[in-house]
Amino acid sequence: MPKVGMEPVRRQALISAVIDAIHERGLSHVTMGEIARRAGVSAGLAHHYFGNKDQLLLATMRHLLSELGDEIQQRLAGAETARERIRAIVAGNFSACQFRPAVISAWLAFYVEAQTDAEAHRLLRIYQRRLESNLLHALQELVSRNQAVDIAEMAAALIDGLWIRRSLAGEQPDPESAVAVVETAIFGAISRYHA
Repeated sequence: MPKVGMEPVRRQALISAVIDAIHERGLSHVTMGEIARRAGVSAGLAHHYFGNKDQLLLATMRHLLSELGDEIQQRLAGAETARERIRAIVAGNFSACQFRPAVISAWLAFYVEAQTDAEAHRLLRIYQRRLESNLLHALQELVSRNQAVDIAEMAAALIDGLWIRRSLAGEQPDPESAVAVVETAIFGAISRYHA
């Protein structure tokens, strides 16, 4: 008989296991059985909770998106000015819980999956729209709406691009330098509009 209250714990263990497995072996080389073993549960239980590996990847991405949203909201709670809100959004995207090698590997697998899987594509679009919307909200206090749209798109592309470049560099990710690059670009663009 299953232990009452264990489902959330086991689901989280499976999500953590898939992140580590993707990082070590790549998504295409990982099986549900391997993920279940890493999580300390049976393969049958993993299938019961998630159905298949694709569904587990989607659940993992929902989890990472939720963590990202929580991280940014926590940082925004202490931000009082538009510039502080921009800094909070950028720093949240490179936070320690998100910008670590195993999580980066999971995000890269997710980007690839989004090319062919409709639900993964939908989740990716939610992430992209949320990022641009958060930036746009803060930027509109500093520049016109059209200028804010341009800067938000540039900043979102720069965040995603730095993620990919830094993750494939083969070195330990450096969140502070990534944040500095994005902030320099954003505040430089704002200054040019005011020149």
